Amino acid sequence: MAIVVGYAIAVLGAVLAYQFGEGKSKKRKYRIWGFALMVSISPALSFAIGLTYAAIVGSGWASMIMWILFPIGFIVGLVMLFVGIFKKEATEEDL
Repeated sequence: MAIVVGYAIAVLGAVLAYQFGEGKSKKRKYRIWGFALMVSISPALSFAIGLTYAAIVGSGWASMIMWILFPIGFIVGLVMLFVGIFKKEATEEDL
């Protein structure tokens, strides 16, 4: 049951990020998706994947893979957030 909750939270975070980013500028979308990845998607997805892998392998220690997956997802989200914050908006002169 906990595995399903983890996947559900990750999907819900992705759906909400999509809804909040719809119709926004590219810079704003980067910020929304970076925040969503760091706060909801990465922790829930790493937890669910870790438990799924542990159930498949049959060892509780195998769930420690979430200690590897979470920082990777968090750093990807942090980079996306920083891109959204520090990216320069394209003007008509640049095009």
